[in-house]
Amino acid sequence: MSKHVVVALGPVDADTVGPVLGERVTFVTDPTPEELAVAEGAIVRADRRVDADLLQRAPRLRVIARTGVGVDLVDVAAASGRGIPVVITPHSGSRAVAEGVFAMTLHLTKRLNPLTELVREGRWAERNAVPVGDLDGATLGIVGYGRIGRRVAELAAVFGMRTLAYDPFSPPPPESARADLGELAEASDVLTLHTPLTDSTRHLVDEELLVRVKPGAVLINCGRGGLLDPDATLAALESGRLSGVGLDVFDPEPALHHPLFDHPDVVLTPHLMGMTRRAMTLTFVDAARGVADVLAGRPPAAVADPDFNHRKATA
Repeated sequence: MSKHVVVALGPVDADTVGPVLGERVTFVTDPTPEELAVAEGAIVRADRRVDADLLQRAPRLRVIARTGVGVDLVDVAAASGRGIPVVITPHSGSRAVAEGVFAMTLHLTKRLNPLTELVREGRWAERNAVPVGDLDGATLGIVGYGRIGRRVAELAAVFGMRTLAYDPFSPPPPESARADLGELAEASDVLTLHTPLTDSTRHLVDEELLVRVKPGAVLINCGRGGLLDPDATLAALESGRLSGVGLDVFDPEPALHHPLFDHPDVVLTPHLMGMTRRAMTLTFVDAARGVADVLAGRPPAAVADPDFNHRKATA
């Protein structure tokens, strides 16, 4: 019985994906050009490029599984044109990212950095000079009400927050929906970004929007780096319009230094909020399951191209 060859493009835990792929699959963690040439499947990490050149070097490829949902570095059109579905894993990291939003929100609202410095430097008597905020009773504005946005709303309810949401494509519940982004910004104590990056959403948070933000608001971006204008965001911090900014995503990545990074009321993480231990295990499992489905002639659970015709591709 012949075996399928599936390769990893980037670090992938073989012990996690092996049992999901099954005994008929040979999984190669660091493929040679010869192994890539016979590969029928690939599990691809977010920082690895899959372009026309790689597709040409993998002529037998039948499925690409991207660990996550972003396909910025994957030529989805070229893959689809060859009948190769680009599998994504939209459910594996949603809860982890939502938790990251609240980790940053709590850090900034509870003023953990300046309070740590007070204790560390023996300035206990100055503690009342640091205003500590509350989530209970505050308003959370969610921009983008997809999987992660909805999970953020669930967690907000536990904290006693009021939730408002803006998303022209995935309508939030009527009681929380806001049709105008500026109106949402004016009402929100915390503004969190979870919309995809497109030409129309690039620098969605710009100077024009930031002048409408509720004074003292916290801004969190665990969506895509290009959603906010860093110059305008820094200006809003320096003017006091924003009281804190949390960034897990950047444009480009790896992040290039910006003066915004040096502001004391900014917390930064290197696009890791969706890459917790549990989330990484789940995304590897989901990616491997997508590969196994395609190799067995079954439609995968989720693909990047919603118009991809699995039946036609596997006919």
